[in-house]
Amino acid sequence: MNMDAISRRLFLKNLGAAGALACATATDSMGLALDQPQTGSNPYSATEAKQAATRAQRMAWWHEAKYGMFIHWGLFSVLGQHEWAMEAEGIPIPQYELMAKHFHPRPNAARDWAKLARRAGQKYMVMTTKHHEGFCMFDTKLTNYCAPQQGPGRDLVREYVEAARAEGLRVGFYYSLMDWHHPDGAKCKTDEAARKRFVAYTHGLIRELMTNYGKIDILWYDVDWPLTPEGWESQRMNQMVFELQPEIIVNNRNGLEGDFSTPEQHVTAAKPGRAWETCMTLNDSWGYNRGDNSWKTPKVIASNLAQCASGGGNYLLNIGPKADGSVPTESVEILATVGKWLDTNGKAIYGTERGSFPGAPNTLFTRRGNTLYVLQKYWPGVTPAAQWMSFFQPGAVIGIGGLKTKVKSARLVKTGQDVQFTQNEPLSLQLKGLPVEAPDSPLSVIEVECESDPIIDAWGMVPLWPRYKVGIS
Repeated sequence: MNMDAISRRLFLKNLGAAGALACATATDSMGLALDQPQTGSNPYSATEAKQAATRAQRMAWWHEAKYGMFIHWGLFSVLGQHEWAMEAEGIPIPQYELMAKHFHPRPNAARDWAKLARRAGQKYMVMTTKHHEGFCMFDTKLTNYCAPQQGPGRDLVREYVEAARAEGLRVGFYYSLMDWHHPDGAKCKTDEAARKRFVAYTHGLIRELMTNYGKIDILWYDVDWPLTPEGWESQRMNQMVFELQPEIIVNNRNGLEGDFSTPEQHVTAAKPGRAWETCMTLNDSWGYNRGDNSWKTPKVIASNLAQCASGGGNYLLNIGPKADGSVPTESVEILATVGKWLDTNGKAIYGTERGSFPGAPNTLFTRRGNTLYVLQKYWPGVTPAAQWMSFFQPGAVIGIGGLKTKVKSARLVKTGQDVQFTQNEPLSLQLKGLPVEAPDSPLSVIEVECESDPIIDAWGMVPLWPRYKVGIS
């Protein structure tokens, strides 16, 4: 099995846990939980109603931000093989526990992460407070299997929180409900006494996280195996969270609808009106994996970010720090390259709105109000055929089919150069006289001012396209 290429939930399916997940929630084709309203009597309906009523206000900053840093860090970083190594390799718990004594991160490594996130153009951070391995990265009174009482000798979550705030970044906590280390973590599925103990433990840890670190902006649940939302007492869990952190936003991975959906390792927009965030790795692993060199290019990262923004979503991009807290050089270089691009082209990403755009082989689109941003992945250059099609006008040409509004002006974002254009509304827009070489990297952006909402309907123009002497069946 290729462990690196699959998501958490797909792996659970391969382990035979899909049946348990299906009892908890319906799933989509990628094995991700679909949003479903809770049915039946609901003693927490007032809390859920308040959550819905305040959602727009609580999430305003998040919709503006678009781009965040995910951090997977834990004992698996010491092993450096994969964040699922404990389960996938069948490592006995006493053997795995030994790594807790050998986990010695350098002081305040999180400061470097936060500075990197700011350089990368990311606006918020989400760090693993407890991954599936069960090791708590924070100070807790509920277990000694935690950073202050093991090798680190200090509260790593507190260092992260302080580092993020120092760089003006919003703070998010990842928390895995599933726990391979706790004696009741699997037993709770079939033993009611174990379930009560494990749920009390889980709610207690979440209460500490929501109480001891000041204002927290995001709670990012993960993997609700082996219990249903009722088994986790997820409604009571969320009620506690919102009582302690009224302005927080939560995702949908404790089995409830939450404030936003979480497609993993693929960019798929939620239905209109539903907030969503794609989480994705820079290579094929979430945690540090010394042998994984499948790094995504800056062009892929920038394109994914633009695709998320195009559909009104966010992009949460992961780093997997080493055990000492240092970030692999490849991650730093990729993030810095995209950050430099965002310094110039951030207006095409931050604060943009969901648009009505088709897929196009060379181009991505985002919008803000009546402004259309054309993000060109593959610059056309100049060929004899292109020159002939543009009636031998100098420069490169980019064509957009089906733009259903009149264009007022266009310019290159990188240089500020005005762009010539011709338009045959609603059939085609041609941006002409462009430089032969791409003006920017990894994507070149053209800002197009329109008279109204820049809807693109490439397929809708097909019946209108003059076919001359070509028959249409």
